[in-house]
Amino acid sequence: MKRTKIICTIGPRTDTEDGIRTLIEAGMDVARLNGSHNTLEWHAATIARIRKVAPHVPILLDIPGRKIRTHGLAHEPTFKAGEVIVLTTDTSHDGSRKVPVNYARLHEDLRAGHTILADDGTLRFTVERLDGQDIHCRAETAGQLKSRKGINVPFVKLQNALITERDQQMMGFVREHGVDFVGISFVESAAHVETIRELAGGDWPRIVSKIENQGGLDHMEEVIVATDAVMIDRGDLSVETNLENLSLFQKRIIAAAEQAAKPVIVATEMLHTMIANPVPTKAEVSDISNAVLDGCAATMLSGETAIGEFPFEAVRTMRRVADAAATYIHPDPRNGAGRAHVPHVMAEAIALMCHSLPITKIVAVTRSGYAARTIAARRPAQPILAVSDDLFGARSFNLLAGVEGVHLDLRFSRTSTDHIIHCLEALWRMGKIADEDMVLVTGIAYPRSGNRMNLLQTHVVGDLAETLNWRRAGASSNPRKLGVGHD
Repeated sequence: MKRTKIICTIGPRTDTEDGIRTLIEAGMDVARLNGSHNTLEWHAATIARIRKVAPHVPILLDIPGRKIRTHGLAHEPTFKAGEVIVLTTDTSHDGSRKVPVNYARLHEDLRAGHTILADDGTLRFTVERLDGQDIHCRAETAGQLKSRKGINVPFVKLQNALITERDQQMMGFVREHGVDFVGISFVESAAHVETIRELAGGDWPRIVSKIENQGGLDHMEEVIVATDAVMIDRGDLSVETNLENLSLFQKRIIAAAEQAAKPVIVATEMLHTMIANPVPTKAEVSDISNAVLDGCAATMLSGETAIGEFPFEAVRTMRRVADAAATYIHPDPRNGAGRAHVPHVMAEAIALMCHSLPITKIVAVTRSGYAARTIAARRPAQPILAVSDDLFGARSFNLLAGVEGVHLDLRFSRTSTDHIIHCLEALWRMGKIADEDMVLVTGIAYPRSGNRMNLLQTHVVGDLAETLNWRRAGASSNPRKLGVGHD
């Protein structure tokens, strides 16, 4: 069982069928595409390859959103500390004289004396003067400003729109290609999340909100309630706020998300040195371990797997470190005390039962994933099988800590609980549960009652199979057909 999931960014080092397959073998659970890079044609072809190689692997596509970046540059300028470099909102330039950025009103929002950071804060500039669309900056550090690198202006209120034309185009692309998760940058309110959800036109794709500036921190609770998952983008968060508080912000966000049973992804520079080296630093190993112990559902690799020299070694390293750290997680079955909602009380009861009984697996029969999320937030030691009759739902559950999503070609009943037993039989036939397992089953019975999780059963699988006369596929001349499949 993978108690912590691994998200890998697909790039030129790993975008072949063999590359994707090797990432999965190394430990990848979710494939990520960065919409700020490459063409839509490249993304479409890569999605098709992922679906061909691993139809069960969910895909996360980050759309550009409000993030400011340099354009693709024919000339990537180098400079020394003290030299002047000119940024511009005039996109006709190629970097040889001026460096164009993708936010058309940046020159209107800045003033002399403002600080500009680039490339996750590794480059620092001070605005000296503004001349029309040109922003004259003095470099505080030596370096090189490359294509499509992030630009941050901490503590400056920007006027950029919540949704750009590019975002609208990419959301259409997301729907067309059946992407499971869409990542949204610089989310600062529940209204921002709902705007994206309206643009998506339904429950899919699931929304991953990035908390990466002071506005996101200030409205963290409402963002967490509104979104489906949270990403802590530590690169932007560290330069938009205070670097020294980064790990404290990480703990705060994860703790708040845990209360709402929302999964958290920790991202940025987790194994950064493995872009060029086959082994990590000791600090990187500690970083992964601490993220797992903080309670994140997933850790993410970016450049390490997109452009790095050792993409597969990076995934294997992260898998080993995350699994080792997970052995030190000892769930407190009472950590939901004080929350009176039925699902939270049920999840607490499940945690207590798993602690007291020889439960080997948890089966959550769920369409929306609510039951699986609520249980996973308690971090039980037992693996969770989240069973859904919805393909997108089952695939999306694979982001959750300790959860395996299983799609069954059954329609869940609203007027009986017969489908619960059918699900267990299907899992038994698939080999997901065995005769010796004691399973704890939860879900919803008679959903019109208004509850989202109100059923709890325990079964010894072998006893149930014998009582109900289950037969393996091909074991009898006329086995009962359930039409069961999985993705």
